[in-house]
Amino acid sequence: MARYRGSVCRLCRRENMKLFLKGDRCYSDKCAFERRSYAPGQHGQSRRRKPSDYGIQLREKQKVKRMYELSEKQFRLTFSKADRQQGITGTNLLISLERRLDNTVYRIGFVNSRSQGRQLVKHNHFLVNGRKVNIPSYLIKIGDVIEVREKSRKIQAIVDSMDAVVRRGVPQWIEFEKENMKGLVKSFPVREDLTMPIQEQLIVELYSK
Repeated sequence: MARYRGSVCRLCRRENMKLFLKGDRCYSDKCAFERRSYAPGQHGQSRRRKPSDYGIQLREKQKVKRMYELSEKQFRLTFSKADRQQGITGTNLLISLERRLDNTVYRIGFVNSRSQGRQLVKHNHFLVNGRKVNIPSYLIKIGDVIEVREKSRKIQAIVDSMDAVVRRGVPQWIEFEKENMKGLVKSFPVREDLTMPIQEQLIVELYSK
C-alpha cells in the first residue's frame, strides 16, 4: 500500500496545526511547525484566497486522515462503517479511529507516534488479552488488556516513549500500569475525550455529497 514518504512536518504546516506526527519532537522547540507555522512551498507565506465550503470540508477530512495516518481508502472504509452504525456518524467515526490498535498503543504511551505504533504492532511486539495481534486496524473492546511482549520490553523506542508519557498524558478511558507495561481499556472514548480541534460534521457533509 502506498504511503506518504515525505516530510511529515510539511503536513502539519499544510493543515495549519500540530498533528503530532513525530512524537516527542513535536513537544520540543525543534518542532518545525513552531519555527515555520505557515504553509509549505514557494507561496506559503503569501496571502491566499478565501476557501470555498468544499475546500473547508476537504481540509478537515485531510487533517483527520493525516492525524491518524491512514490512506484515503482506509479512511473512507472507516467512515462507511461509522455511517452504518447507530448514533451520530461523525462521533462514530472518531471513536472508531481511536479504537484502532495502532492508536491505542500510542494513547497508552508505548510508542511516540501512530506510525511507530503501526510498525511495532506489525512486528508482533504487543499482546491483546495475552494473544499476539499484528493488525494495526484491529478494534479494541472494553475490558481488553494491551501489553508489551516479554521479549520486547527492552526495546529502546518503547522504553523512551514510556518515560515521556507524562508530557502527553494518558486518556481517562485507559488505565495504564507503567511498571507492568500494560494498559486496560476501561471504556470506549467519548467525544469529550478528544481534545484535538476536529469538526467531524464537515467530514460527514463532504462524504454525503
